[in-house]
Amino acid sequence: MSRYYIYFRFILALGQGARRFHVAAALNAKAKVSMSRFEPNSYINYDMLRSNIDIVRKRLNRPLTLSEKIVYGHLDDPAGQEIVRGRTYLRLRPDRVAMQDATAQMAMLQFISSGLPKVAVPSTIHCDHLIEAQIGGAQDLQRAKEVNHEVYNFLASAGAKYGVGFWKPGSGIIHQIILENYAYPGVMLIGTDSHTPNGGGLGCICIGVGGADAVDVMAGIPWELKCPNVIGVKLTGTLSGWTSPKDVILKVAGILTVKGGTGAIVEYHGPGVDSISCTGMATICNMGAEIGATTSVFPFNHRMKTYLEKTGRGEIAALANENQDLLVPDSGCHYDQIIEINLSELKPHINGPFTPDLAHPVSDIGSVAEKNGWPLDVKVGLIGSCTNSSYEDMGRAASLAKQALDKGLKCKAQFTVTPGSEQIRATIERDGYAKLLRDVGGVVLANACGPCIGQWDRRDVKKGEKNTIVTSFNRNFTARNDANPATHAFVTSPEIVTALAIAGTLKFNPETDFLTAPNGEKFKLVPPTGDELPARDFDPGQDTYQHPPPDGSGLKVDVNPQSNRLQLLEPFDRWSGNDLEDLRVLIKVKGKCTTDHISAAGPWLKFRGHLDNISNNLLIGAVNIENDAVNKIRNLLTGEFGGVPDVARHYKKHNVSWVVVGDENYGEGSSREHAALEPRHLGGRAIIVKSFARIHETNLKKQGLLPLTFSNPADYDKIRPDDKISIVGLKSFAPGKPLKAVIKHSDGSSETIELNHTFNETQIEWFQAGSALNRMKALQK
Repeated sequence: MSRYYIYFRFILALGQGARRFHVAAALNAKAKVSMSRFEPNSYINYDMLRSNIDIVRKRLNRPLTLSEKIVYGHLDDPAGQEIVRGRTYLRLRPDRVAMQDATAQMAMLQFISSGLPKVAVPSTIHCDHLIEAQIGGAQDLQRAKEVNHEVYNFLASAGAKYGVGFWKPGSGIIHQIILENYAYPGVMLIGTDSHTPNGGGLGCICIGVGGADAVDVMAGIPWELKCPNVIGVKLTGTLSGWTSPKDVILKVAGILTVKGGTGAIVEYHGPGVDSISCTGMATICNMGAEIGATTSVFPFNHRMKTYLEKTGRGEIAALANENQDLLVPDSGCHYDQIIEINLSELKPHINGPFTPDLAHPVSDIGSVAEKNGWPLDVKVGLIGSCTNSSYEDMGRAASLAKQALDKGLKCKAQFTVTPGSEQIRATIERDGYAKLLRDVGGVVLANACGPCIGQWDRRDVKKGEKNTIVTSFNRNFTARNDANPATHAFVTSPEIVTALAIAGTLKFNPETDFLTAPNGEKFKLVPPTGDELPARDFDPGQDTYQHPPPDGSGLKVDVNPQSNRLQLLEPFDRWSGNDLEDLRVLIKVKGKCTTDHISAAGPWLKFRGHLDNISNNLLIGAVNIENDAVNKIRNLLTGEFGGVPDVARHYKKHNVSWVVVGDENYGEGSSREHAALEPRHLGGRAIIVKSFARIHETNLKKQGLLPLTFSNPADYDKIRPDDKISIVGLKSFAPGKPLKAVIKHSDGSSETIELNHTFNETQIEWFQAGSALNRMKALQK
């Protein structure tokens, strides 16, 4: 097989956003082909990828999994890097960075603080998180542009100055835009959103990170990742009938739970892969974030090739095909764990409520709901989001809508539809899917995240009113979608959502149950059908992309000092050089504590660029073990109870540092680094828990906090809410060497426990400098 040095560059053609390609001259039989639709310096070098893989394979002397090929193929030093799965930290060179608008604000503020003139790798900003669903797509988009004008202007101007592409509001959801434009087999991309792994549906290693990690990559610094374990999921059989790609990951989530994938890449393989569409594979990878996986990936196959061709990337498809040996696992490679799923036997699933790993077959959910006292009536069905908003998803839902309409039925529940991108919206409008979904009772929302992330002005139920919704989203944590803790949210496929919205009850099993038409006729829904890709080319819709100028050095990014939406960052204080003495316990958290609990989204999204303002939501969703209350903790200086951020601010004002004590998988969920920035800003020094979710643990390290775990998980029970805790051993802080905590009780007694950590030498330097950003700036001097 010939080797290619591939330099890909997509460029935006004039008029209606149509795509075309610039093919550079071939040099010495090494084809150079334009790749990034927009950035002139976006590339993947398959020749270099192959060279790195060969070096590592010879060193390890064993076959490699697909994920190992792509990850190790991006090593900064493939010849010298120590590689031990689950133990060593890899220094990697990702190909590009993508940021959604809610996280891009803090990422760009940190990049500005770095003092660097321009990003070192291709990077993009995607405006998808700040559009609230209220009336419908056009009206909601216009309102968002007005309400968020200051933020959009900041992001657009910062992008122009620092060389970052800017996708305007209305473009679509970051992950769908990446799949349509930037993902391609073998690429390594990091994104400031936990569902960045969506790109694994195109054979990419796409990893969700915090903004500080993105700044490292944009600054041209090797990015650190703990060498992942690899979980293999072998797929056999064929998807058919009511079973969809979503059911694969719903089943896997039920097996692995919300933390079973932590520290691992999930790699799908086997003959069943070929029965899944490219966007279906993306759905599976997307929701891999719900099991804590570093990312998920599928091997390159003809479904990916077809998708690349249909999205205007035929040259890439051909070159990936010629380099296919790099883009599939080696025969005989080793997986740390193997799960086998027969797609022919897989049944439609619905997971929830309140956690995405509580898996049920759809056939059982009615009886399970009755047994548990969950509301049976479906109030709202919601399809779309980054997880399930492809052309195929919309087509399958529309096929059910048509069946209902042909019998004179409309949805009994409210029904919303979220297209994944402007390209999807325009194409489903052209091909009649959107009309069918509207006619059955649906409201087509803006091309944005919307209710999936809590951007939903829901008015049909009162807060505290017990109700059920079904969604094709990925997360269903308490109050995530509508800020109502009594909402029972269930996650399933778009086709099952549509069927349940038509029937109006969880007791409806579309595989066996009948609906009743207005004329009394009983009928069953035929299993949904839908084209994987449009028979005609995609309609690109409106042109919503802003290319950065070749030289933005003369441009200015204004941040009004009086703004309540944006705030320039001040550096955090350095470590004093001493142990941390007599830290107060701000809160001892009981049970599940996701990043939604630590830094709520919804109405708080508008403050994502203003650290002090958004810190007013610190841990307001966490349950205090002292009283089982939310946002009600004891101020140990006054003896009075108050809100978590209020008490934290009072401690900070009086120079009292504090810790948070938590349970298992602390910080699961979204990648939002605000959950790490806020405790640091308000005087926190350490977070001590039974175990961490991967992204959150890294985010805490980046901001100069100490994420520590109990050597003995039972020591969680030794800490009382009114204790003082000293963390000792910091003067000899070293990788692999535990620290100790001296717990001083209010009755005068004390005890010492051991605390583990995963810091390496570089990360210890972050702590000592006060943050990773402080360390980066120091190294520039």
